[in-house]
Amino acid sequence: MPPGHDHPRLPARFAGDPRASGLPLATRPERPVLFVNPRSGGGAAGRARLADRARELGIEAIELAAGQRLDQLVAAAIDDGADVVGAAGGDGSLATVAAVACARDVPFVCVPAGTRNHFARDLGVDPRDPVGALHALTAGIERRVDVGEVNGRIFLNNVSLGVYGEAVRAAGYRDAKLRTLLQTAEAVLGPGGEADGLRVVDDLGVEHRGPALLLASNNPYAPSRPGTRGVRRALDGARLGIVVVDSPAPRTPPRARAWTARALVVDGERDIAHAGLDGEPVDLRTPLRIAIRAAALRVRMRAEITQRA
Repeated sequence: MPPGHDHPRLPARFAGDPRASGLPLATRPERPVLFVNPRSGGGAAGRARLADRARELGIEAIELAAGQRLDQLVAAAIDDGADVVGAAGGDGSLATVAAVACARDVPFVCVPAGTRNHFARDLGVDPRDPVGALHALTAGIERRVDVGEVNGRIFLNNVSLGVYGEAVRAAGYRDAKLRTLLQTAEAVLGPGGEADGLRVVDDLGVEHRGPALLLASNNPYAPSRPGTRGVRRALDGARLGIVVVDSPAPRTPPRARAWTARALVVDGERDIAHAGLDGEPVDLRTPLRIAIRAAALRVRMRAEITQRA
């Protein structure tokens, strides 16, 4: 736990007024800045007029244009005096802004404007009300949550290798995820597939070579059955959730294992591993060093939120 972190731990989702749980109202920022990705979620930010609504609340809104580096824009804004930064977009955009906020120890605000909004849902932010989430940039409570890290890169949700890691690279993934996943699985699991050459050892000391799927998440998903995806009950448990599914052998069902850990190393014969990082395709150099950074991100949320299903 970092110095000065004295907020009580809360579950990822909580109902009613957070002040009743002992979280004080945060100091009102002098220069809140919102970064808007107009392409996320099929244009969700534009339809909700988030940039305009933010400016009406006295929040500086910066819309990301083609060719611009979002991380550089965020760093420049903080250098220029931004004391709270928010992101309106999908999980990839959120992770980029959060990584800079984390490095600079500046509060971060999640405004859901993506397709799935995984981080927003697990944080307790209503994905149906992105305009309401804007209010956290001017007044709200602050808590600390964990982030994941792979080879120095921050992730809010997960890093995935094997079937899912290859799927996010395929054209049409966002519009036909299931079909693309199945098509990718057929290619990955065959001879010479991209899952070959990677190696990981689980918590029982069992070695898994060339796994069909390896998922390391910022806190475990629930339910924790191998190969399932769900919500995370907490974002401050200081543990990675890890799921590995082996490639099937003839007449042998695939072996699977789920466990938690503070760190994980994935190595192997290949120099580069194709992966998904918060749903975005990335190339990572092996060995992969994946770790949890406990309470590393300061998150601000509106003062009153309601629990969602």
